[in-house]
Amino acid sequence: MTYCLGIKLKSGLLAISDTRITSGSETTTAKKVYVYQKERHSVFIMTSGLRSVRDKALTYFKEVIEENEGKNFDKLYKVVNAFGSQLRRVAEEDRSSLERSGLFINLFTIVGGQLEGDEEHKLFLLYPEGNWIEISTSTPFVIIGNSGFGKPILNRILTYETDFNEALKAGFLSFDSTRVSANDVDFPLDVVLYRPNTFKMVEHRYEKDDLHYISAKWEEELRAALKNIPEDWVSAILSKF
Repeated sequence: MTYCLGIKLKSGLLAISDTRITSGSETTTAKKVYVYQKERHSVFIMTSGLRSVRDKALTYFKEVIEENEGKNFDKLYKVVNAFGSQLRRVAEEDRSSLERSGLFINLFTIVGGQLEGDEEHKLFLLYPEGNWIEISTSTPFVIIGNSGFGKPILNRILTYETDFNEALKAGFLSFDSTRVSANDVDFPLDVVLYRPNTFKMVEHRYEKDDLHYISAKWEEELRAALKNIPEDWVSAILSKF
């Protein structure tokens, strides 16, 4: 399992990915976000699912990109289609052997960015079957992997108009809520930012020590908020003791 969050804002795109890899009782760290940057081509790809499927599909996709230096791609949806084609290729090659071992093609992918033919920055969710949807401004985020614990805060806070500052804080708290509730999500945390029409993606990695004080502060604020919630409705049942 993993945690990958993609957010589309008026001010740009934000991608957040954990790096925890769990195999049985062993845990390791691996980068889960791939950034392709060339002239007026800016793309990030994040995945959740079998690592072997991800690595093979991404290797095939990189080969497609390198063969023509991205010249066949002028819009982001074409990149999504290309990665989906390679995912279907891997499925055709490996599905039977994986299913004999009790494993399945379960790779979900978030693709974001902007190419020279795109009027604006875009964000897509690609399903294991190779079909996709575009993330809209009405629900401007998507999580793949361990998604249940981190959604509530995003649902309450994020809108298309949210700025980078608030979105990054909300995104981290969403990740942190997942991290403390699931043992298969953890630091280091990779973050990618993209501003519209710049064709330049910025990457940064946060270690646990970098943000430990933010986690502690958030826990403190939650406890204080809980104490400040009105209690008149609580006494309705407590008075029955």
